[in-house]
Amino acid sequence: MSPSVSEAEGRPAGAVRGAPRFVVVGLPGSRRTAGFRAAALAAGCPEPRVVFWSDVLRGKRVRLVPGEIVRLDSPDGDPTAERLLRGPGDPTRVEGTARWYRGLTEAARDIGRAARRDGARMLDDPAELAVLFDKRLCHGRLAAAGVPVPASPTSGPDAPVPADWAAVRELLRGAGLRRAFVKPAHGSSASGVLALETAGGGRVQATTSVELAADGTLHNSLRVRRYRTEREVAAIVDALAPDGLHLERWVPKAGQDGRSADLRVVVVAGRAGHAVVRTSRSPMTNLHLGGARGDTGRALAGITAAGGDPAAPWDIAERAARCFPRTLSVAVDVLPGTGWRTLRVGEVNAFGDLLPGLFGAPGRGAEGLNTWETQVAAVVAEHGSPADDPAGRAPVPVSGGRGEVR
Repeated sequence: MSPSVSEAEGRPAGAVRGAPRFVVVGLPGSRRTAGFRAAALAAGCPEPRVVFWSDVLRGKRVRLVPGEIVRLDSPDGDPTAERLLRGPGDPTRVEGTARWYRGLTEAARDIGRAARRDGARMLDDPAELAVLFDKRLCHGRLAAAGVPVPASPTSGPDAPVPADWAAVRELLRGAGLRRAFVKPAHGSSASGVLALETAGGGRVQATTSVELAADGTLHNSLRVRRYRTEREVAAIVDALAPDGLHLERWVPKAGQDGRSADLRVVVVAGRAGHAVVRTSRSPMTNLHLGGARGDTGRALAGITAAGGDPAAPWDIAERAARCFPRTLSVAVDVLPGTGWRTLRVGEVNAFGDLLPGLFGAPGRGAEGLNTWETQVAAVVAEHGSPADDPAGRAPVPVSGGRGEVR
């Protein structure tokens, strides 16, 4: 339904004069787009204009209006965009992430060029998006900034690129890693991830949601399974390797109610305000793979009981976000070590704000707001600031220096 427009004002009824005008690159009607739309309208902004990812990916010229503020949302859930990004084939297949990455990052650059041409501003920096969606580059950037991360032999732009299972096995052996995660460099939602364990005598076991079909193709599954032969593990890794692989130490995690636990922390304009604990009986805590939300208060209490600072998860997430100063919002996966005594950053996610029913934590500056409302509030707070960026991007206020959870 089109928004009603006041003839006198030339803007949607209910909109506040001078409020930010958003453009969302996404999928109309999706939970992500609907959530951000509701947040914008509640803040008195005009109806956000939606640009279809599928149109951008088909090469349709993006036309923006001076002063519009552009938000890139996830193309997940759009079957047309998925086909354009990964090519034809079974939508459950795991392979094809390198092509997906090239398509998404080039489309983001096109949108960025359109924003500069038309005098609009971006909330997501295309160059940073390219790093966020390459686990090797992201890990390397975090490590270079001194952010604690799991050890990795594939971290950074100059690291070795394993071409097959034999190369993976050699890299892990050289790094002294008997337990490691093998991840598609451009994957998300734990797609294609293997929690790998090796032992003497060539013994190997991989825990993963990958289903290895009889014809050798790989498919995503909601069931976590184990492969216990090197032949099976090699077949999976060899199929994933052409898209790029990232390897990192499997750090034993803290527990809650007998389940492994980590934290997804959302940082907006440099301030970490939302956190959810994810727990699981498998190495992957993603909620769609059988994970469950845990108790954030108990997690912070566990850190305190171990002699740590309960503010530490917020602080480390903000440190990670400072590595991406031109991106308004990121979601940081914080990995607590056994007994809640250490914290590391596992990943930083560009589209990790789909957190239904989660509101800002007390004392974190986003109380009573969900993740989208917090982002809109940050833009409204700085809208029209004299710090406008002539390069065509929205300045991101930095504090202290900067989906559905899956």
